[in-house]
Amino acid sequence: MGRAYQNRKESMAKTSDAKAKVYSKYGREIYVIAKNGGTDPNGNLSLRRIIDNAKKDQVPAHVIEKAIKKAEGGAGEDFVPARYEGFGSGGFNVIVDCLTDNGTRTFNDVRLCFNKCNAKIGTQGTVAHMFDHLSVFAFKGDDEDAVLEAMLEADVDVTDVELEDGMITVFAPHTEYNKTRVALTALLGEDVEFETDMITFLPQSTTKISGEDVELFEKFMDMLNDNDDVQNVYHNVEM
Repeated sequence: MGRAYQNRKESMAKTSDAKAKVYSKYGREIYVIAKNGGTDPNGNLSLRRIIDNAKKDQVPAHVIEKAIKKAEGGAGEDFVPARYEGFGSGGFNVIVDCLTDNGTRTFNDVRLCFNKCNAKIGTQGTVAHMFDHLSVFAFKGDDEDAVLEAMLEADVDVTDVELEDGMITVFAPHTEYNKTRVALTALLGEDVEFETDMITFLPQSTTKISGEDVELFEKFMDMLNDNDDVQNVYHNVEM
């Protein structure tokens, strides 16, 4: 078997580690959303969103079910959201969203990621105003006017509706997520499959980086993704 087998074995181990991290992050978020908003996806649209996204990322059903059952029991850790903002090497903007049961530990861990990658962590609001905090839905379709009309009739404060290559994308404020999803489901039917269904931060402009800054950016992202408390990282990097 020799070296080729060893390389394959190491590759499989890395893949397994990566999957475990993805499962852990989804499990934690499903647990928190279900505990705070209810365990029925039909009554908790945020839970339905995260479950649908977990399935798209091939998270096993038993991981999802375990997190929901844990929330039903009411026991377990008390995770709270934490958000950190700052600037990366080359001047790009970054937002790091976490779920933590120990705020001091998480802050120190995230700050270490910044410090080791020539980045600077700031106070809350440092860069958030440079992003749009939006609900984003994308689905197959060709009549953006009908979608926009449905949004207006449902009193959704829609930000934009775009049509490109047979795909319609609806942007609305993050606070309008539930209202937007209900309106789209009423228009498209309960069995609609959203290609994108998320609440995210979209940068208002991008920052180009090159050379050593690219290497530091990749190291920065790897370090953050290796942290179990980090759920999402938003940035405006253009390479």
